[in-house]
Amino acid sequence: MLLLHGAESNSAEVERGKYLVEDVGKCGDCHTPMTDKGPDKSQWLKGAMLPFAPSPHPIPHWKAMSPDITGDGSVFKQRGEEAITKFLETAVWPDGDRADPPMPEYHLKPADARAVVAYLKTLK
Repeated sequence: MLLLHGAESNSAEVERGKYLVEDVGKCGDCHTPMTDKGPDKSQWLKGAMLPFAPSPHPIPHWKAMSPDITGDGSVFKQRGEEAITKFLETAVWPDGDRADPPMPEYHLKPADARAVVAYLKTLK
């Protein structure tokens, strides 16, 4: 019974993360390649060239491409689950780095940050 309850809790956390990523944060708008018909669902959150740039004045450290944020992507491999969770809570990586523009500085509640990471980990 406890195992089942834990599985149900994990499922609820993943669903919450999916909602936060897809419906609130709209992460796919930048982290998924776009086609003429919208996001390429076969490349969901795998990183993409951004369809916009600052103009007429450049912004320092602007990134033209977003990284792969899926569970087997570069961010998870380089930073790890704990660091990503803290980053989503504080907008600062453990080494003091911040995300480069145009990534917003998110300040999620710890439970929401864990839910986002739980969802991202399910994506391959």
